[in-house]
Amino acid sequence: MRESPVRLPALMVGLVLVSLVCAFTPYNNVKLLNSPLAGGHFPLASFACMILLLLAINPLLGVVKKSWSFHFQELLLIWCMITTASGIAYTGLMRTFIINITTPKWFTTTSGNVGDILTPLAPPSLFPADSKLIATLYSGMDGALDMSWWEILSRIPWNAWALPMLWWGLFVLLLYASFIGMVGLFSHQWIENEKMNFPLLRVLEMMGETVERGSLWKFFSQKHFIVGFSIPVILHLFNGLHTYYPEVPQIPTLILAQPYIPKEGLLSGFYKAKIYIYPAFIGFAFLASKQVSFSFWAFFIMGGFLPGLLQFIGWRLPAAALGTTFGPVLSRVEEMQMMGAFAVFFFFIVWLARDHLRMVLRGIFQKSDVAEGFHGFLGPRPAFFLFMGGIIGLIAWMNFFGMDLLPTILFLAVCFMIQLVVARLVCQGGLPYFTLALAPSDGFLAFLNTRILSPLTLYLSLVVQKVAFLDMRESLMPSLFHSSKLSNGSSPKKRFLWGIIWSILLGLIISFAAMLSLYYKYGINTLPDDWAVETARRIHENAAQLLTHPEEYKNWSMVFCTIGAVVMALLVFGYHHFIWWPLHPIGYLTTYSSAMQILWFGFFIGWLCNTLVLRYGGVRHFKEVRGLFFGLIVGDMVMAVIWLVVGFFASISYHVLPL
Repeated sequence: MRESPVRLPALMVGLVLVSLVCAFTPYNNVKLLNSPLAGGHFPLASFACMILLLLAINPLLGVVKKSWSFHFQELLLIWCMITTASGIAYTGLMRTFIINITTPKWFTTTSGNVGDILTPLAPPSLFPADSKLIATLYSGMDGALDMSWWEILSRIPWNAWALPMLWWGLFVLLLYASFIGMVGLFSHQWIENEKMNFPLLRVLEMMGETVERGSLWKFFSQKHFIVGFSIPVILHLFNGLHTYYPEVPQIPTLILAQPYIPKEGLLSGFYKAKIYIYPAFIGFAFLASKQVSFSFWAFFIMGGFLPGLLQFIGWRLPAAALGTTFGPVLSRVEEMQMMGAFAVFFFFIVWLARDHLRMVLRGIFQKSDVAEGFHGFLGPRPAFFLFMGGIIGLIAWMNFFGMDLLPTILFLAVCFMIQLVVARLVCQGGLPYFTLALAPSDGFLAFLNTRILSPLTLYLSLVVQKVAFLDMRESLMPSLFHSSKLSNGSSPKKRFLWGIIWSILLGLIISFAAMLSLYYKYGINTLPDDWAVETARRIHENAAQLLTHPEEYKNWSMVFCTIGAVVMALLVFGYHHFIWWPLHPIGYLTTYSSAMQILWFGFFIGWLCNTLVLRYGGVRHFKEVRGLFFGLIVGDMVMAVIWLVVGFFASISYHVLPL
């Protein structure tokens, strides 16, 4: 592949756009309740900037001077910079971060019992303890509604935030360093050795090919693309207008199964099932491999039968059998299968990469040149030391604040295991949106008597989990793997990597300042983001419950965790040994994810279309028809951008994509 030099102006444009996106995200997402600027692993902000650069800025630069135009590798760098930073500004980190670290002191003023339990455990250098500071943050600064943003920034008591931000900033930097190192270790294996499809990048790569050939408009004018593009345009034109003008007819995009499914019996697991219609998600499902897209919806359906089947044979397991949990949507004991399944699939990922990792280790300790021909933005030697340095730093950080060494190592091992598996799910499956069913601690605590853990170790690990390892909708690691894939063909690789690093650093600083300013202007309690407040408080309440009423290991959780491990082992064995095997193991991992409740029907339609086109049209027709599904993706995203702009000026917002 011919390498294209990445010039400094592209890097600077990327940093400017990162600054604007991160500064605007908290106000747009939290105050306006507009479509999130990231929202998943195919971010709206990145797409909007890419389209703006491709269709407006680049042509203008070309008119002035042809060499000023950005070539596509530079545009990909800008895309990656915005993608990695935009998630940090919201659900990836900042949405609950400030709320999370101020909740212990907030409880002392509103719920003394919980506050009295947690406050002595909360190190003051990590958790702000000034009552006046917390009160102002939650109610808003006096007269702030009449102040400009610059006045609010100047009046924030930065000295009170300096020490917590110093320590938490160190934690986040160590965490992200270890993420980058892990991506560097596995990128070549996934990109070159396993030839992963990366469905979420197919639209970008196709646009890149057409830009390099100078035929971008020809791509946009293909009949299949136009048909696909028109479907979401018409759909969201009517539905968006209906939001503002109810007399305009609406095209249904949500069908509830509840009127047609009995609440009890074999089908009871589908009682709350929903059919969502998102054209872009159908497009991504079509671009994924048939085996993967089939497995996603097939396992979702099979998982829906399990509650009814358990009822049928007389097993009614109470929710209390789970004990105290911290998972986002964990509600039934049978969902504990996922912890065992995640663990087995993690070891399968490592086993597939065994020769690659052996080569990397040999190159590191024997100092041989293993970087030649290495795919990804970071070579194996620096990746290894960055990963190890980050992990050791995280352990030292947590140990410094009083966490016991062995539980810390085990806890981080589970967290990083889940991070790698989720990255694999998103990158290989083309999942634009993913949520965990259970938290890392749920699997960790299921096998333990919590009395053996010191109170500080237990509490701080749960807080750290909420900060960095719980919400995967805009998580960083899948975006880093996508960036590593897109870096191929750029020169020098170090400049591409530094673009990502600088965007992360700048995103952290600007996102924190923007979110803190928003809280001081309006007050956390008056902002319409109950989810962020309630989930953070529930973590601390559950932690207090666990500290005052320790729990033993949970028998049923262990049983279903073991079942999940056995099922995943059988799936892995069949997938690896039999060519005819129809089920991909990653489908099982999404069975109880709330994201799959939104995605399953789109993946069913995408799989069905993919199967029919290949069976009756062959590869040639598949290449022609995929333009229709590119159109579905681009059309959905374009309409999301248009209604995003409208929502900025209107009192209500129409959401094209799920929140």
